[in-house]
Amino acid sequence: MRTLYFISLLLFAATLSSFAQVPSPTDDDKYSLHIRQTTAPVKLDGDLSEPGWQSAQVIKDFYQNFPFDTSFAKQPTEVRVMFDQNFLYVGFRVTQPRSSYIVRSLKRDFEGGSSDVITVNIDPFKDRLNGFHFALSPYGVQREGLIANGSDLSLDWDNKWYAEVKNFDDYWVAEIAIPFATLRYKRLEGENVWRINFGRNSLKQNEISTWRPVPRQFRPSSVAFTGLMVWDDAPPKPGANVSIIPYVSARNTRDFELRTPTDRGMTVGGDAKIAVTPSLNLDLTVNPDFSQVEVDRQVTNLNRFELFFPERRQFFLENNDLFGTFGFPNARPFFSRRIGIGRGNITRVLSEGDTIRYNSNVTVPIRFGARLSGRVDKNWRIGLLNMQTAAVDLINAPAANYSVGIIQRRISTRSTLGGIFVNKENFLNTIARPSELTTLPNQFNRVAGLEYNLFSKDNKWEGEFYYHRSFSPNNPADAQSGAAFLGYRDQYWQLNGGVQYIGQGFRAETGFVPRTGVVNLFIPESNRLWNPKNPKLAKKIIAWGFGSESEFSWNLPDYRLTDRNNNLYGFISFRNQSELFGGVYNNFTYLFFGFDPTNTGGPQLAEGTDYTTTGVFAGYSSDRRQDFTVESRAQVGGYYNGRSARLNGQLAYRWQPYGIFALSYTYNAIRLPAPYRSTDLFLIGPRAELAFSRSLFFSTFIQYNTQANNININSRLQWRFRPVSDLFLVYTDNYYSNQFFQNPAVKNRALVLKMTYWLNV
Repeated sequence: MRTLYFISLLLFAATLSSFAQVPSPTDDDKYSLHIRQTTAPVKLDGDLSEPGWQSAQVIKDFYQNFPFDTSFAKQPTEVRVMFDQNFLYVGFRVTQPRSSYIVRSLKRDFEGGSSDVITVNIDPFKDRLNGFHFALSPYGVQREGLIANGSDLSLDWDNKWYAEVKNFDDYWVAEIAIPFATLRYKRLEGENVWRINFGRNSLKQNEISTWRPVPRQFRPSSVAFTGLMVWDDAPPKPGANVSIIPYVSARNTRDFELRTPTDRGMTVGGDAKIAVTPSLNLDLTVNPDFSQVEVDRQVTNLNRFELFFPERRQFFLENNDLFGTFGFPNARPFFSRRIGIGRGNITRVLSEGDTIRYNSNVTVPIRFGARLSGRVDKNWRIGLLNMQTAAVDLINAPAANYSVGIIQRRISTRSTLGGIFVNKENFLNTIARPSELTTLPNQFNRVAGLEYNLFSKDNKWEGEFYYHRSFSPNNPADAQSGAAFLGYRDQYWQLNGGVQYIGQGFRAETGFVPRTGVVNLFIPESNRLWNPKNPKLAKKIIAWGFGSESEFSWNLPDYRLTDRNNNLYGFISFRNQSELFGGVYNNFTYLFFGFDPTNTGGPQLAEGTDYTTTGVFAGYSSDRRQDFTVESRAQVGGYYNGRSARLNGQLAYRWQPYGIFALSYTYNAIRLPAPYRSTDLFLIGPRAELAFSRSLFFSTFIQYNTQANNININSRLQWRFRPVSDLFLVYTDNYYSNQFFQNPAVKNRALVLKMTYWLNV
């Protein structure tokens, strides 16, 4: 019966899509760019005086996206586009005084929201869902990324393209060359139209603008709002695209807690990228090394369930929109951090003969892996992933093989129907000491699922509907999960809501499902927005409104209410891009198991008790265009059977254009009646990011965490000695926080030198 219920939801969603695909409010033919081939050689020098540029169609009229979306941009921008057999060329002439530049950093893949930037968003597939993003600052700093789900921009995609900028007193000129091989499209005879949009962020003028208008409630990167780029004939063939990326890494590590000898060693491995077809890519990896990856940003954990930490490893980040977005955030059938990162009980014998036991994360060696992903044609996408990990004797973990298969079909204009299959196979004969385990790991765990994603043509409606089922050797009952979500957004309203069922027997060992046996009803964010009519207010305030957030959870199988979280809030958005908000919360919690509200090992609140709490919160973020910025949020009120106060945020100073100095902070003051523990928890994170040039970068990040009794220092020097080829020097240190200022004691220390080299074959 439950299975039929979830299938009915999917059928309902498919029916709904036929009503949601309403026409776009803007005529696409009005925004059409005709491009021609140039036969003369093109020199990238920031000079658009060559004959090819002079004969190209000129785009001049940009429309505001912010602060208003009803008028032309105040700052003139001109764009030209042409091509030859190998490159797509884009030229910009940007009117802007040199003295008004605001640039966050000289580092590649900079944050665009706080820097002046010009952008090119290309959708060769014409599905208005996926695309390529290229951006450039006035200092010639590049940024590239992938667009998924219409407007979700990921900067984790790295590839080769070229650009040069020439600066003048009152304007600057940019010349961009994008290799066709980078765009991964399939050439079809007679297909001579792509979708494209150009954008500009002018911080000093407080203006975001695009060529094809994008309504203010949507991101400028949204490929739902793109014009047409028309070729005389089908675009040139992309050509061969094979890259080999070997690496060599040397390390020096030591564990001072366990008094182990210094570990010195060298590792070699590499990746390969092979274009099986122009739009279907095969990625291979052998003995991958992720030592240069940024450390996780720690959080103060006051949750009863596992916390989510985002993936930061490059191999897994690419195509994450295809592999990592099935399900809801609290019920992902596949979560790549389950591969190569393990946790278990560790037993150590110290040099003095003492034995210690503790639970810890460990690195699980990945032997090899392969991923095939991309487009079969304009309607079908596929993804196949296989990874093999080694056994880890330290935590008694077996070797394992992970496989993921995905197929996705475009339905109607922008909606998709997809299927996923995830399989984990444990090789139990590789467990070092099986007699020490109370229960052996499952020999296998599998999840199969079907999912429908709704995106209307005008981008106002979106929805997600899924049904997943897990399979394990013991075949537990109720091993299923399903959900439905529907949202609507326009200039004044944002309304959404959903329901989710996660069965007691649902197990996704390669996924992220922190809580099973629960039914959730949620309205993550719904609000009403107004624009001030009073002229005096309109000079200061761009919008204001009220909103709510609600979530209810019932425990299975008795459907007893276990959690209720309600927030009511108001907000004001100022024209200078600062924001102010405040509200009240009312929460209810019923404990089905004992829990220490401080998560510091103190006495636990009893199972079967419930708590209702009320409090207030407020926050402010300053004008991000300024060199000094502030973000802060405060909350005070009830917390289980006591009270708590919380203050968190960030102070940042931009040293233009060389870098940023920031201090993030979180303070929790928890006061509980005896015999429960009251405590003050600090998490302070000073961070510095410096760019000495467009090829030499340094960053250091310190995290002082009293809840984890740890201070982590992570410093990284990066030299990009040629395109997408780097030399890294990474230093990591960990100390006990409770004695750092009196008698610093090192936990462990590591120094890593790594070189990667991108070789086109």
